[in-house]
Amino acid sequence: MRVPVRKMVAVSVATVWSKPDSPRPVDEPALRCPADMREWLGDMTLGDKLDLCLANRIQTQILYGASVLVTEEVGGWSKVLIPQQGTRKDDLGYPGWVPSCQLVEESDVPLGSKRAEVISDKAWLYKNPTQQLIELSYLTSLPVLEEMEKLVKVQTPEGAGYLKVDDIRLIDGPLASQVGVADIGQGIVEQAKRFLDLPYLWGGLSSYGFDCSGFAHSMHRYFGILIPRDASDQAKRGTLVKKEQLEAGDLLFFAHDEGKGAIHHVGIYAGDGQMIHSPETISSIELVDLKTCKLAKEHCMSRRYWK
Repeated sequence: MRVPVRKMVAVSVATVWSKPDSPRPVDEPALRCPADMREWLGDMTLGDKLDLCLANRIQTQILYGASVLVTEEVGGWSKVLIPQQGTRKDDLGYPGWVPSCQLVEESDVPLGSKRAEVISDKAWLYKNPTQQLIELSYLTSLPVLEEMEKLVKVQTPEGAGYLKVDDIRLIDGPLASQVGVADIGQGIVEQAKRFLDLPYLWGGLSSYGFDCSGFAHSMHRYFGILIPRDASDQAKRGTLVKKEQLEAGDLLFFAHDEGKGAIHHVGIYAGDGQMIHSPETISSIELVDLKTCKLAKEHCMSRRYWK
């Protein structure tokens, strides 16, 4: 394997495929540059969405401006590792394939520069103060070049751009600080509730659609807590919590064979015996009673990352 080359994601959401031949004709909007997430999701039938999981077509997703390590390029495809998504699959980051056209050479980031992180569900990036360029996902993060009254000038993979102040927060570094947050666990739940009724997406890691572990990963990242990407890895870190000591924001893990088999799902404890989670392809993010939901007998352990 060659020495990895750092590149940046140049589309709103880059879908990371298991293999170069994993995409189907219906996936063409997700392969473009720029990618069109709304068109892609709108064109897929329920059967198409189920097939993403059943055929294991997708591994994860990466947001605009994020760094990746390219280890191989074949026929218009790049094999990448994603450092910010921890996994036991590779120590350097989550592996998979993306169209090479969706990546550009990594630009130099000014030392000590602030970052503008999208905290709206979605936000438009502007080419100039009046011309829309691309729609970005929640938690997209870009270096700040200049702060103005209503706009922030940011460095993008393709040059300078602008974000509305109302859509972002300023952070000092790649992750938000937890300083001044009184109750992070409850905050995780409140962020999660913003996405109630958002349809599930296998491999999803953006506000266009989350899978179960991508949802947990993103709600923690809002508070500057970087947890592993997959549920099976998330269940091996953090602090083990007994059932009677659960607090809002804790992660609940579920395993096959009534909790004795392999872990296959994760949800967020919402307090008062409830869980918020992104359940499965045929459903959307929901708040359910932990004792009566269909997963109740499969609850095998709980973990806490937020304190």
